[in-house]
Amino acid sequence: MIVVNPPGNGTYWRAFHFGRVLAARGHAVTLLTKVPHPGQRGRTYIQEGVEVVETPDWLPHKFRFGYDPWGSVYRVGWVQRRRFDLVHAFESRPSVLFPALVAQHRGAKLVMDWADWFGRGGIAEENPYLLGRLVYRVVETYFEDTFRTRADGTTVINTFLRDRALGLGVRPENMLLIRNGSDVRLPVLPRAIARQKYSLPPDVPLIGYAGSIMQNDIGLLVEALNRVLRVRPDARLVLLSYFKHSIESKLDNPAAVIRFDQVSHTQLNECLAGCDVCWLPLCDTGTNRGRWPFKLNVYIAAGRPVITTSVGDLESVVNRYHLGRAVPVDAQRFAAQTLELLNDPALCDALGAAARQAAEQVFSWEQITVELERLYSKVMGVTAEQRRT
Repeated sequence: MIVVNPPGNGTYWRAFHFGRVLAARGHAVTLLTKVPHPGQRGRTYIQEGVEVVETPDWLPHKFRFGYDPWGSVYRVGWVQRRRFDLVHAFESRPSVLFPALVAQHRGAKLVMDWADWFGRGGIAEENPYLLGRLVYRVVETYFEDTFRTRADGTTVINTFLRDRALGLGVRPENMLLIRNGSDVRLPVLPRAIARQKYSLPPDVPLIGYAGSIMQNDIGLLVEALNRVLRVRPDARLVLLSYFKHSIESKLDNPAAVIRFDQVSHTQLNECLAGCDVCWLPLCDTGTNRGRWPFKLNVYIAAGRPVITTSVGDLESVVNRYHLGRAVPVDAQRFAAQTLELLNDPALCDALGAAARQAAEQVFSWEQITVELERLYSKVMGVTAEQRRT
């Protein structure tokens, strides 16, 4: 498995969780990631049965998204000295694509994952500079679209990218729609205990938000929170890990934000369990239509209901599995739905229990990785009888 991210960031988690479950099922899994900081030396170690190989690169942080030429050359050389039965390329930027194609040339079956829309119409449009947008539209679109049909199998994270892949000529018979999973190995901490453990206010409404946020979504979050605070001034927004934007000055009550900047996986799960609801406000942009936010799976693993917007696949999935509420992209309606749940603790708990049940029975990494294993077997021509033996 090859990713552009360093350990603990972005798509690394998608690949790592697939890898640890596959390793537990008897497969030998190597995850090619990159060093946490530019200029560091690479290293190799075993984590939960997965051989993690951190490869070096040297570009500054803002350019470390798969375009480091030295990192790509290093990875190609690393792959040339080894043989694999199958390589799973997570996205198609050069530092992932080139070593994956080399592995395929040396006899490995190639599966390509599509979990974000990087090119024209997608994340490229988020660049604040005109020249940057023009360059990324061309470069990202080329690498994103050109090589998809070379893969022996394809995984996509949502129906939007599935349809794009089909439009590019990717074969549907070897394609699998597989979203992110939920890590349900940790039990759900009772809300009162979680609040006490992390010194959260015991008797006020708490809204949880985990991870980063896209620039276009900040305004929606801020306006919705201000509307909630005008009705429930005691409400608090708990921001957990990697939320680097300063929103306090935009709020009617800057003290309504509680921040936990660096938290472990366990701490994230427990802090979210102390909240009443969790937020996932997304504007209807190409970036958001072309992804599946990992934080939704984190929320439901913590046993909390999700309030999100009807963008991409979110509405159908949230409604089908009773994970919470999906509303149109409108701050007033988003706030109104939040207030409705905050004012009905019994409904919050019922939706939270349903969310956790779905996390365990539908979205657990253990459940969905079995589907991925079947795709691998199909691509490699392994029969069901051979899998059993």
